[in-house]
Amino acid sequence: MLETVGGIATRGETFSKLLHHLDEARECASVMAHLHNTEGNDVDKFFARCWLDIAELLLRFRHQVTEIAKRGLQ
Repeated sequence: MLETVGGIATRGETFSKLLHHLDEARECASVMAHLHNTEGNDVDKFFARCWLDIAELLLRFRHQVTEIAKRGLQ
């Protein structure tokens, strides 16, 4: 549920929540990579690399979202 001011969602709160969810998703992808790395076989090593790539993409996406928000707030 989004925080509202007088029943209307605010840009700041919505942006903050979006960044929070992106950070959580990146953290989960990193944990998945770690869990696959603990198995020690080639298939799990491959999946670990895939999860790390996803974590990196989420970090890049977060950066892009922040850049877009900066331009929108100027």
